[in-house]
Amino acid sequence: MLLAIDIGNTQTVLGIYHNDSLVHMWRLATKTDHTSDELRIKLHALLDAEHLTDKDIDGAILASVVPALTHNWEKVCMRSFGVETLVVSTKSCGHLVNINRSEFTELGADRVADAVAAKYVYGSPVIVVDFGTATNIEVVDREGVFRGGIIAPGVESSLESLFTRAALLRAVELEDPGVTLGRDTSQALQIGLVYGEAARVDGLVQRVQDYLGYETKVIATGGLAHRIAPHSSKITEINLELTLQGLLRIYHELTE
Repeated sequence: MLLAIDIGNTQTVLGIYHNDSLVHMWRLATKTDHTSDELRIKLHALLDAEHLTDKDIDGAILASVVPALTHNWEKVCMRSFGVETLVVSTKSCGHLVNINRSEFTELGADRVADAVAAKYVYGSPVIVVDFGTATNIEVVDREGVFRGGIIAPGVESSLESLFTRAALLRAVELEDPGVTLGRDTSQALQIGLVYGEAARVDGLVQRVQDYLGYETKVIATGGLAHRIAPHSSKITEINLELTLQGLLRIYHELTE
């Protein structure tokens, strides 16, 4: 079995693949001060709950945007399973989506994995919208070449920033308000956050498609995809497993 690890700024997603099928998936809060011992305890608790042992895992791959945790997770995999962890980067994996490394020198590992997965699962051209701490948009053209991306503040990041600057605003659930105009502060915030984010994504995707000169499939992923994507007119599918699917594909391409 393969352990795929996607370390994001807010959440760390773990997936167990058996014969290319995702059999287990967990989301953990990302804590940058966690030691390798603490991470190992958390991982083993999850494995034990599914009646898995160290011997069941024979490979590991990770994408990380939190450098402080990358090495700790590598230590966890070596100590627990005796395997070297394949660490995703533009340098090691960019050729899978024809990334020009001289142009894209700082592309995040999660963005590489999203682009790889979208290309191989959905074909080209394709656009990925990843709703996380930031809202990332990745673009693969009809020739299967990575053309670039867009990064905008994520919904929850924007919400937290707003609360710190507006004393009278209070936390709200990121839910469909069901109305176009709010009758109270909570509804008004939900409209701005949920519908506003969907409208922003639609506008950015339209700009990209105008730039390319053709329509594309648009795939949504990330922890908030199911909250925002249903209100978008451009997003064609939601795939919460997309980043892990990219890690799986990269692992096969680099180890076989």
